[in-house]
Amino acid sequence: MDKAGLDQEALRNHKRYVERKALYQSFGYDIDKERGFIIEAAKPFSGKILEAGTGKGYFALLLARAGCLFTTFDISKEEQDYARLNLRYFNLEHLADFRVENGEVLSFSDKSFDTIFSVNTLHHLRDPYQVINELVRVLALDGKLILSDFTDKGFAIMERIHAREGGKHDSGKIRIKDAQEYLFNQGLETSIAQTQFQEVLIALRKRP
Repeated sequence: MDKAGLDQEALRNHKRYVERKALYQSFGYDIDKERGFIIEAAKPFSGKILEAGTGKGYFALLLARAGCLFTTFDISKEEQDYARLNLRYFNLEHLADFRVENGEVLSFSDKSFDTIFSVNTLHHLRDPYQVINELVRVLALDGKLILSDFTDKGFAIMERIHAREGGKHDSGKIRIKDAQEYLFNQGLETSIAQTQFQEVLIALRKRP
């Protein structure tokens, strides 16, 4: 596809993105505000950044707007294409290295990322603990892992949105507090911050 064709596709994709944000807002869920809270809760962070579970690119766009260089992966190429076009619309595509990866078996080397984010992905995972194991494996010494997912109120909103569209929203096998206990038992220091819609788990990997 030529540049003009890509630009038109990015424009169409952005229109869908804006409509989706407006739908969430109509149910009281402000995507930008909630993602912004996650960024603030994670500070300070630096170094090599990985996003696990790109989805439609809402959080990837926020990272790019903050000027971060980062790698982001998703198991779905379709979702990656949507996210890439989101960043392209704002001329931010160059900040992200998009990868198609299975979170249960990542291709990245051990201890290769200083900061890892995973936002609203946990409840979609078939084997969440295996994915957490992989994220810990690729987390650097002194690295920071940030896992965020919906609160009960957030999940209720997602269920209403998906029901309106004729679908059903995943409820997940584990919640953030389960992930916190699991990571604590692996020796990571953990804390939780939250809004009424999002829980944010911060896990710090310390040197032995």
